[in-house]
Amino acid sequence: MSGPIVITGGGTGGHIFPMLAIADALVAHGVEPANLHLVGSRRGQEARLLGERAYPLTLLPGRGLRRSWRWRALVENVGALVGLASAFVLALARLRRWRPAVVVSLGGYAAAATGTAALAWRSPLVLVDLDAVPGAVHRVLAPFARRRLIPFGQTAGRVVVTGVPVRDAIAALDRGSAARQQARAALDPPLAPDRVIVVVMTGSLGSARVNRAVLELAHQWAGRTDLALIHVTGRRDAAWVRSGAPPSSALDYRVIEFADMVQWWALADVAVCRAGATTVAELGVLGIPAVLVPLPGAPGDHQARNADRVARAGGAVVLADGECDGAHLAGALDPLLDESTRDAMGSAMAALGRPHATDDIAQQILALVRERS
Repeated sequence: MSGPIVITGGGTGGHIFPMLAIADALVAHGVEPANLHLVGSRRGQEARLLGERAYPLTLLPGRGLRRSWRWRALVENVGALVGLASAFVLALARLRRWRPAVVVSLGGYAAAATGTAALAWRSPLVLVDLDAVPGAVHRVLAPFARRRLIPFGQTAGRVVVTGVPVRDAIAALDRGSAARQQARAALDPPLAPDRVIVVVMTGSLGSARVNRAVLELAHQWAGRTDLALIHVTGRRDAAWVRSGAPPSSALDYRVIEFADMVQWWALADVAVCRAGATTVAELGVLGIPAVLVPLPGAPGDHQARNADRVARAGGAVVLADGECDGAHLAGALDPLLDESTRDAMGSAMAALGRPHATDDIAQQILALVRERS
């Protein structure tokens, strides 16, 4: 290989986990870990999630721009632009030294600097779009990319439909009946085999609105002996959610601050989530029906677009963020408590899943590397 493969993106787990999935897939195809350089953001979760991995890691300064014309936002954006300029200078220096065979961008503000530096040094650029609507960075870089890998749509020229990369640990989950019962029994304390399990997850920080609605729901469901509610709150809200939990109830209600979702997706019957690309892709690969609460104001309203696509296919119910309270969430979940409805929606969700997306992306990257050899 003429140089290393650089994979850039970051700021949220929605970028970081796909970066790792692609890196792991490239290693499975024979690329040495030392020939993979991950480039992320100092302000994101990269140091924690990527720092202990075998791949060389570079963290760039800066943060994203605030989409507001308010005075405070404008002042903060001046600082953000200075940070992005510093990140670009650092990325220029690193790419000049590495001379990468290809640069792979998953979006985010770290990718803005690295992708632009790739163009400056004429390194081949591959864009991996995760959402129904590409982010601002990829919209700017798209005309200059050698290949653009998209989650769905039609393959044409430099644009190839691959799906969204999903971690091997997720794609390999056994969701068969026996495996799910074993996963229930392995917990401490175990989950009863006859309860319908609703798993809530809205990211590493969590959503205060969704968390408040789920807490209200836990009080409404306090008398239910047929349900279990697994509430992954995120680090920001765990304390107040725990303090407000029903003091005692028939409902099996578990509040968890942060979790590797491999454990909980292994046994979930229904999910309540935001509609980020990685989350939707994981639910699709695993065939888990869901209530999706799109994040309002997401760039390009991409979460609403992601959720709408799944809902039109029959795999999810969409609940608007502004309507997300305990009563509306209970109403959205009520049909999914029926087994036949869950089975039908799970099949529709699975039909959208692309379990081989990560491998397809790796092969597209390696094909470009071979073209340059």
